[in-house]
Amino acid sequence: MSEEFIMDLISANLIYLLIALLVIIVIFRGVKIVPQSEQHVVERFGRLHKVLGPGINLIVPFLDVIRHKISILERQLPTASQDAISKDNVLLAVETSVFYRIIQPEKTVYRIRDIDGAIATTVAGIVRAEMGKMDLDEVQSNRNQLISTIKMLVEDAVDDWGIEVTRAEILDVNLDQATRDAMLQQLNAERARRAQVTEAEGEKRSVELNADAELYAAEQTAKARRIEADAEAYATGVVAKAIAEHGLEAAQYQVALKQVEALNALGASPSSSTILVPANALEAFGNAFNMLKGKS
Repeated sequence: MSEEFIMDLISANLIYLLIALLVIIVIFRGVKIVPQSEQHVVERFGRLHKVLGPGINLIVPFLDVIRHKISILERQLPTASQDAISKDNVLLAVETSVFYRIIQPEKTVYRIRDIDGAIATTVAGIVRAEMGKMDLDEVQSNRNQLISTIKMLVEDAVDDWGIEVTRAEILDVNLDQATRDAMLQQLNAERARRAQVTEAEGEKRSVELNADAELYAAEQTAKARRIEADAEAYATGVVAKAIAEHGLEAAQYQVALKQVEALNALGASPSSSTILVPANALEAFGNAFNMLKGKS
């Protein structure tokens, strides 16, 4: 085998090797695998050509260049604090946090340089504007509504940057020390007022209950007197009826009967061994006994 033939063979093999290497390089440069959490922005001759999504993508080697690899995961801005003045001139320190994700990388990389700084500035301006429309009490009681309004306004403001605001949060609303002291004094005054009102209502209720008790006692006393008067009237009526029907003797008989019954009850008492009665009472009892004897 001649030396010239060997050189030709080596040259041919070298050419095949270069061609194979070129093919490998073309395949390596032309096939791009994009992770699920990213999108790649491709330029051709310095201009936007296309955006590669997750998976296997083909580009033209040496003409197309991946300039930007953009993460499409949700991001959180660092917690920011900005001063704001409410409608009733209260100085507030509002802490906010915003979550967003990039949905159109071609807009994000070519329309804005510092996306985090731009969003933070936008949020600060919107928060100050919205806080200035509300009193302090409204800020505290309508926080959810305020968050929704801020989120909507931020979405409208950043729409041209190819991002989506997924959530906006107001973490805290702090007051200056002077306002805190004033609110504490107001709170203490309100507590004192409520205590006084409660005490006054208790005294009022006590007076009402005492008045009701006295009224009830008076009603019961009047009822007892009315019953007693009715009984006396009934007894008088019975005596008068007896006199009218049977004459004076019948009435005297009834009186004598009552006197004897009273004497029997007094004598039957276990604690009484000796009974002292006036002389005129004895005479009356004797008359009563005579009348009862005569009746019998």
